[in-house]
Amino acid sequence: MVRPYTVTRGRTAPERDDFSLITVLTTARDQSGEHPAAARPGVRGLQPEHRVVLERCRRSAALAEVAAELRLPVSLAKILVADLVAQGLLLARAPLAVAVGGRADLGLLTAVREGLRRL
Repeated sequence: MVRPYTVTRGRTAPERDDFSLITVLTTARDQSGEHPAAARPGVRGLQPEHRVVLERCRRSAALAEVAAELRLPVSLAKILVADLVAQGLLLARAPLAVAVGGRADLGLLTAVREGLRRL
């Protein structure tokens, strides 16, 4: 078993802290529409977890989904995602509903809460 702090090289917090569980992540594309992540010079130094994030995010994914696939706590996934965003390999944006309206739909949140309670 690999200790979580070794994955992040001892860091306990990302340099930027504007990621939420529902932040949408997508691998950056070049002008031709290709995913250049594997071909970029600095990518060889990435850890395996960084590569998993890049591969998973070829199709948009929420931060929570990425953390689940990595089987790491969300706090550690945020650090890995922040690394990739800083290198320009990954794009992060707020979900469209939050980005456009700035407010969450309380009816939807209430329905989700009630559904979870029934489980």
